Amino acid sequence: MTMEMWQLGFVAERVRVAALLVASLPLLTGLSHVAGFERTFGLVDDVLDAFAAFAVAVLAATVILGLIGVLAPGQPIAEIVAKIAVVSFPAAIGALLADKQLGGKEQPASDDQRAYGGRLFLMTIGALFVALNVAPTEEIILIGFQISPWQALALSIASLGVLHALLFWIDFPGVERRRGARGAWSILLRDSLPGYGLCVLASLALLWVFGRTDGVALSELAEFAVVLAFPASLGAGLAPVVVGPKRA
Repeated sequence: MTMEMWQLGFVAERVRVAALLVASLPLLTGLSHVAGFERTFGLVDDVLDAFAAFAVAVLAATVILGLIGVLAPGQPIAEIVAKIAVVSFPAAIGALLADKQLGGKEQPASDDQRAYGGRLFLMTIGALFVALNVAPTEEIILIGFQISPWQALALSIASLGVLHALLFWIDFPGVERRRGARGAWSILLRDSLPGYGLCVLASLALLWVFGRTDGVALSELAEFAVVLAFPASLGAGLAPVVVGPKRA
């Protein structure tokens, strides 16, 4: 229901929207491996799971955008497709996570068992999931213009602190085991710092997709990325918890 999100259907370049869709398939396939509709046994199952989630997302997006008048008869087909495509990626992530949280099935893999690369991947998905809903808004650009370089530095430190707290200090399931296995500095160096770097990279990618990088100075672009990386850090920190094991 955010105006900037579905307006991208006729504002954003088709090549950039297509790039977002192409990138979404491997990301959804990887997410399916850890949080799909059902336990999968190979790449083909994960790909089918990802397509199923995307189909659900497209259907939901079409119905809702039609109900609120965003899609209307007489609009060009290309515009309708682009509007649906832009909102379908975050909806597909939600579709994959919904069964994990609401299906009542026990998941065999814990955070301790999950590989290091898998944890970073989940943080990237969480960052994208949150940032996708914020990146198109004008507030990101406005905040980026009105903050000073020192405020941007302070915001980046705050974002890293929030991410680190979610990964280590907050009393979520699995945190006690991480505390016992590794100290705060180890978590900071191995998880929090790389995770924040992924948040910044994800923010830059989304800013490019939504045309926020065109004609922007490097210093301004850095501030935009820092601003968007703040909500992305929240998503990155919560992702291992959302996809982690349920409480018994």
